[in-house]
Amino acid sequence: MPNGTIAGELSFPNPTLRNATILWALSGDANANSEVSVRFREQGASAWRRGMDLRRAPANSIGGFAWTDRHSGSLFNLAPATRYEVELLLVDPDGGCALREASFATRPVPAPMPAAPVKAVTPATFSAVLASAQPGDIVEFTAGSYPAFSMSRDGEASKPIVLRAQAGESVVVGGDLVVSNRKYIHVSGFTVNGRIRLNSSQAMSITNNRVNTTGNGIDSALRSEDNYIADNVVIGQTVWAESSLGFQGNNNGEGILVSGPGHVVEHNRVSGFRDCLSTLEPNSGGVDLYSLDFINNDVSNCPDDGVEADYCWHNCRVIGNRFTNVFMMASSQPGYGGPTYFIRNVGYNVVGSAFKLHNGTIGDVLLHNTIVKNGHAFNVNTEVPYARQFTRNNVFIGGPGNTFGVYNSGDGRVIWLPHAHPSGDYDYDGFGSTTGTFTGRLGTATFTSLAELRSRTSEKNAVHVSLAIFADTIAYPSAPFPELNPVDLRLTGVSAAIDAGASIANINDGFTGAGPDLGAHEFGTPLPVYGPR
Repeated sequence: MPNGTIAGELSFPNPTLRNATILWALSGDANANSEVSVRFREQGASAWRRGMDLRRAPANSIGGFAWTDRHSGSLFNLAPATRYEVELLLVDPDGGCALREASFATRPVPAPMPAAPVKAVTPATFSAVLASAQPGDIVEFTAGSYPAFSMSRDGEASKPIVLRAQAGESVVVGGDLVVSNRKYIHVSGFTVNGRIRLNSSQAMSITNNRVNTTGNGIDSALRSEDNYIADNVVIGQTVWAESSLGFQGNNNGEGILVSGPGHVVEHNRVSGFRDCLSTLEPNSGGVDLYSLDFINNDVSNCPDDGVEADYCWHNCRVIGNRFTNVFMMASSQPGYGGPTYFIRNVGYNVVGSAFKLHNGTIGDVLLHNTIVKNGHAFNVNTEVPYARQFTRNNVFIGGPGNTFGVYNSGDGRVIWLPHAHPSGDYDYDGFGSTTGTFTGRLGTATFTSLAELRSRTSEKNAVHVSLAIFADTIAYPSAPFPELNPVDLRLTGVSAAIDAGASIANINDGFTGAGPDLGAHEFGTPLPVYGPR
């Protein structure tokens, strides 16, 4: 295979409301040294903005799933319902440079049809009205208790059928609310004592509901596309306890489960499940796991994974979530070449690993996360190498660990990544341990001080941090059980984390001071809204 690059098809599959995937196929580039820079602007604007460079994903395979050579990445923090112009420049020192211009449009926030007819229903009349509902109708459920039901009608792109609870009234569904095999249906304002099921669905909007369940909460167990799941409260029955930890623990259910591309899962409060947010595994029917957004969710009491972003094909984006009381905060086991993004998440009282990079995952991108956990600060407990990770501007703080059930959280080393592949790029991160030591291993390199970490590994700009970097007094989670309350992990104005980060286009634009601050929160910014708005 030649070292020069031949540029292939450029696409923007399944743009979401505020982010967009870029996928640029290529051939050649056997030495994988081509690079792609990105700039973008709203259509009609004069000024361009820089995007984060695309990530190079060489052709490979994991567990029988294969992918071809590509450059891929995301544009972040876009406006909904807006068309953007994009310019991409591919440069390969071995030849084959290319310039491409293209455009795409983000999706709008789902809304009813203007001047839509409103049809009020009661427990006695709702079945007949649903059976005859027309595109554009708003079916408004008045106060009362309703039996489990399934929807048999479809809306249209500009005329969704809206099922909503009457404002300020209690509308309770005693069982599953099923909108499977449907498209353009909105479900809002219900209390569902069961599941909301949306298998094989398209462009659904599931908002402002409360789901109380003994199994899964909101789930799509068959391929669906472009669903919007936001501002819901989803409560399971799994208890945060030592006996609940791990995939074989005393736990049950997926809080919000998706399969297929283009879904937006944002501002939900999810608690009490084996995995609180999850993609569907291939052996259960999970396919086309790309262009997925998990944003600003408030997640707690998840004794396996806070978010299980496993088997992501590319451009799964886990951004700005708060995780409290989790075994593994974020799972990528594996990612199929990447990028799988984990950006500005906070994790407190993490027992196992903040990032479960197992099963040979490739291409994970960890930016601006803040982690305070029991045991090792940044650890991956697997003997299978993980490759092409990219980390910048994270904070990892650990301390003395213990054995919980059959799992040991580690003895407080700041890094324990003995099977990190040399292709990983780790730098500009902050590490600390309440043990008072600074030891660890990154790949084959061991260290016993910050100076040795800097001199022996790619972490040339790492800094030593402690719990004192936070404005609030943060207790080390030495006793993870019973559950702990969420904490505010914003920084104090004077610490090693201030101005210590690397500038990354479209990720930390607008930072104050000499450089971006480490961790999830730039100093002086308000706390994000986690969970329902």
